Amino acid sequence: MDLDVGCSFLFNVPVATHAVMMIEPHSTDIEMVAHSKLQIMQAATVLASSPYVDSFGNNCRRATFSAGPAEVRFMARVGVSEEPDDATEGAELIAPQELPHEVLQFLLPSRYCESDQLAELAWQTFGGIAPGWERVQAICDWVHDRLTFRYGSSSPSNSALTVLEQGVGVCRDFTHLAIGLCRAFNVPARYVFGYLPDIDVTDLGAPMDFCAWMEVFLGGRWFTFDPRNNQRRIGRVVVGRGRDAADVAMVTSFGPIELVDMTVRAEVGAGPSWNDPTRLGRIECPT
Repeated sequence: MDLDVGCSFLFNVPVATHAVMMIEPHSTDIEMVAHSKLQIMQAATVLASSPYVDSFGNNCRRATFSAGPAEVRFMARVGVSEEPDDATEGAELIAPQELPHEVLQFLLPSRYCESDQLAELAWQTFGGIAPGWERVQAICDWVHDRLTFRYGSSSPSNSALTVLEQGVGVCRDFTHLAIGLCRAFNVPARYVFGYLPDIDVTDLGAPMDFCAWMEVFLGGRWFTFDPRNNQRRIGRVVVGRGRDAADVAMVTSFGPIELVDMTVRAEVGAGPSWNDPTRLGRIECPT
């Protein structure tokens, strides 16, 4: 099926600042993109930008803003499977010595996923469960049930340990905690964020937003697990992959940039109006 995905950002830039944006589909999915349009505007002028692919395969975009208001808009039509996330119950854990070189980094503690400090809790809680798929699903069940989802409850400093103590967070926090617990068992786990439409799920009436989930390496391949929603979903469009959220910030600025407003869209294709900005759902950000 075709999905229309996109986002817009309104910034206030106090001084000239260089920034890197990560809002386009991941390089591994680029063949799925039928149409796309990226526009960076400032003072009624289209700013130049330069693309590159980082070490995780993420499509990034560099631009330099001058002082003043700035707007970034991205829209794309992307073809996705009509089937939910793959599930291979019984997929086995692979010993570290047998893992591909590039997968080893996803076993290590990282800024937001303190797997070394979560090891004792992990073994006490899940040590009696068979390694592999069953244990990973048990971790997702536990995180999903233990944490309460609440918009606005997180901050850039929140880590897996923080959300474990507070018991409340957003999808990023659910994902960090699940990743940390998986890595404590030598299960390679990586952080993923992207667009996720509400297909075959109840519409709760909340504004659209970017979503975070994780991928774990079992049985020789990566599988999607979503500790926040804890269900197989249809239509995920990956934007960024990394060790945790620090690797995949939507906007990284090398100077002060204030986010004034953000909108996100992910829905089944709407025909010729796929690039209509009025179809974006709005998320208000404090000024």
